[in-house]
Amino acid sequence: MSTISSSAPSPAATAPRFDQAQLRAAFAQFPQGVVAVAAEIGGKPEGIVASTFTVGVSLDPPLVTFAVQHSSSTWPKLRESASRMGISVIGREQFGLCRQIASKDRENRFAGVPHTVHDDGALTIDGAPMWLNTRIYDQITAGDHDIVVLEVLDLDVVPGEEGLVFHESEFKELSPVVVPV
Repeated sequence: MSTISSSAPSPAATAPRFDQAQLRAAFAQFPQGVVAVAAEIGGKPEGIVASTFTVGVSLDPPLVTFAVQHSSSTWPKLRESASRMGISVIGREQFGLCRQIASKDRENRFAGVPHTVHDDGALTIDGAPMWLNTRIYDQITAGDHDIVVLEVLDLDVVPGEEGLVFHESEFKELSPVVVPV
């Protein structure tokens, strides 16, 4: 019978055999959905784009997660000032929004972006294939990121609309696999 130790292995025992560029290239092989995490704070929209979003973490309570870098200057504002946050799955027709919302130009991140601010301050992007209204459930430090666990309070899905994926460092559309007969 084996036991799992709660202490971290020594750094020498776990030295990677690859560099960060190789790790990024390897991670880029895994397609990920793209979401905007946003709220209205002090009358202004604030948001970040995350390609680390995961659904189905828990059904009871309903939980989702995303990871955010410690270097983010927007996440602390959202975490500390927003009681609710909107999660909008970016649709294939909305790919330009990713770069805009993720830009360093804070004042124009949501310029021209049709969105809805819910009564509780959660901000969702109009036309998104799916949106969630959430609140922070937990946050866990993991290396140079924090894993944020959100509880889903409300949602809407637009049937037939497709989300965008981030794969091989590019935004891409989903397409069905054609199986030969």
